Amino acid sequence: MSTVELERLVANFRKLGEAGEVSLEERRASLSYLEKALPVAEDARVEVVDAAGVPAEWVRAPSVTDDDDKALLYLHGGGYAFCGPGTHRLLAYNLSQATGMSCLLLDYRLAPEHPFPAAIEDAAAAYGWLLDRGYQADRMAVAGDSAGGGLTLATMARLGQMGHPLPGAIACLSPWTDMTMTGASIQGKAAADPLVKHDSLENCAQWYLGDGDRSDTLASPLFADLSGLPPLLIQVGSEEILLDDAVRLAARAEQAGVTVDYQCWEQMFHVWQLYAPMLSEARDAVAAIGDFLNQHVP
Repeated sequence: MSTVELERLVANFRKLGEAGEVSLEERRASLSYLEKALPVAEDARVEVVDAAGVPAEWVRAPSVTDDDDKALLYLHGGGYAFCGPGTHRLLAYNLSQATGMSCLLLDYRLAPEHPFPAAIEDAAAAYGWLLDRGYQADRMAVAGDSAGGGLTLATMARLGQMGHPLPGAIACLSPWTDMTMTGASIQGKAAADPLVKHDSLENCAQWYLGDGDRSDTLASPLFADLSGLPPLLIQVGSEEILLDDAVRLAARAEQAGVTVDYQCWEQMFHVWQLYAPMLSEARDAVAAIGDFLNQHVP
């Protein structure tokens, strides 16, 4: 992508961020633009399913058949309060194409209507549903962006509590891992980040946790015991206020003996992987996710 195109895209994001105070419903409606701006490819095969009581969609690229034995459980971002399959269907399709896996895109319950730990319960239930359908754990991967990245890590902890085997690999894209928001980049990157603001994170944390403990390791998995995690890919943009959530996660996971591939993409903003139709760095990042997952989910 040219510098001019990147600057135009970032300028549009900044305009959205400067809209002022809006209600939860207005923000949800505004984010629906992603579904219109990022339509899924015409050759995508999308099947609505009930995954142990949780709405979900199988999203498959043409090269992936229904009986393929590899599956990717994808947990969308949106601060635990926004987004859904519509906003992330194209990314799920691109990941299916890059990995050769069937992608189960989960429509987990959102806060504030369904606060912590509803999202974790839904993700763990969907993973168990995949096991019940005959998928082997080492032939599965779990991935998510932003809050979905934190949810991916929290789900690993819940699966361990339930006695389920963990997947072959996990990937966290621009993950939100610290609801106490103690990372230096929360302030240090505030001017650079065109998408995410401290106030919006604060609102989402309040909706999700209420007066609960923000250092709870299922809410802020940065503080969890990360030992035993499967191989972990972390992608983050250099211009994100959540940069340090990713930096510290990589350091703590490596200290715990986890195989970590940490990738910081220069000039990139929050969850740039969504914008593959217009951004070459997004296409390259998705290809890198495919390489990592295929390396660890043979």
